[in-house]
Amino acid sequence: MTLLISEYSILMEEEYISRKSIEIRESIVLPLLVTQQYALQKIEQDSSHIKNYQKIVERSLYGNINASRNSA
Repeated sequence: MTLLISEYSILMEEEYISRKSIEIRESIVLPLLVTQQYALQKIEQDSSHIKNYQKIVERSLYGNINASRNSA
């Protein structure tokens, strides 16, 4: 609907630099989220490496928080 109303072919069509910045940020954030989700699943399964998985969750949070802070 946003594209229809704006008559753009892509979102942020006139904001090339901002669009590229978001793409770069997403390439960092998405792998961190996938890793974090995997570690959380392993923690729920009572893995024998819970401490390591907890560290992975914590470190991935730092990366995502930093990426979010830089986007503001």
